[in-house]
Amino acid sequence: MPSKKSTKLPNTVRGRDYIETRDWSVREIELALDTAAKLKKAFRQGNPTRYLPDKTIFLFFFDKSTRTRNSFEAGATQLGAHAHFIAAETSQAAHGESPRDMGTILSSYGHAIAIRHDLIPGEGNAYMRTVAEHASVPVLNMQCDIDHPFQTLADLMTIREEFGKNLRGLKIAVSWAYAPSYAKPMSVPQGLITLMTRFGLDVTLAHPPEYTLMKGPMEYARETARENKTRFEVVDSMDEAIRDADIVYAKSWGIESLFRNPQEALEISKQYKSWICDEGRMRLAGRDAIYMHCLPADRGFEVTDAVIDGPHSRVFPEAENRLHTCKSVMALTM
Repeated sequence: MPSKKSTKLPNTVRGRDYIETRDWSVREIELALDTAAKLKKAFRQGNPTRYLPDKTIFLFFFDKSTRTRNSFEAGATQLGAHAHFIAAETSQAAHGESPRDMGTILSSYGHAIAIRHDLIPGEGNAYMRTVAEHASVPVLNMQCDIDHPFQTLADLMTIREEFGKNLRGLKIAVSWAYAPSYAKPMSVPQGLITLMTRFGLDVTLAHPPEYTLMKGPMEYARETARENKTRFEVVDSMDEAIRDADIVYAKSWGIESLFRNPQEALEISKQYKSWICDEGRMRLAGRDAIYMHCLPADRGFEVTDAVIDGPHSRVFPEAENRLHTCKSVMALTM
């Protein structure tokens, strides 16, 4: 049970899916952030937070993971629940079992279904929403082709820990960066532009011409910027994006039309090896600017060691906050 110091959590979003941050209102996201902060404080003080005793969440992975899997597994344990890890290739999904059947059956076994399906545009989000349509328990997005809502929630939590709740007038630079390892999903930059424009931040997106983001998130970012009187702009220069920024978020992503041919995308990316976040670029940012990355970062390509290990970096507090945002959404929805 929750500790004596813990209060009963509200039922505002109990039973709700969490597939994109845009599915939740600002008030509901504020509730998630407030709950995450309280869970983080309790964790650091060693106070138990067993809000989900004897409950089960299924973690269904179509892609590899370090932070996401472990934040969900550790978080479920700390809430008194149990997380089942399922690699898609070891399940009947590999033999073509439908998302409808999977959602129906796993709903009868436990209390939530979390899915990572992020590498092919047009597939992951649609798969999750089909599961959710037929599931009777919350479906949580551990990263899809469109959004990475637990990551960007942790990002917003980290930014507010640094700058306070009133972020109006602050600038975040979301920039593509070169990486030779693999064609990374587009969901983090898309999640950033669609969430941060709702919470007072001015967003500048920078990328080479081939690395445009998906039409839907771009339109939503423009719309929310207008509604919230924030600024959203797109430039083709990393330097221009970072200049005078308060938050620098530079990472790689792939080309939408080439996710089924990632080697071609990687060949194209070699033209842009100069797109690296180094000390010179951080000097273009505001004096008190912070550097962020969802990790894993391709050191020496996306970012230099001097930046990611330097005084501007907040990547490790950011990663730590993944645990608490996972716990928050699980505790509020399951």
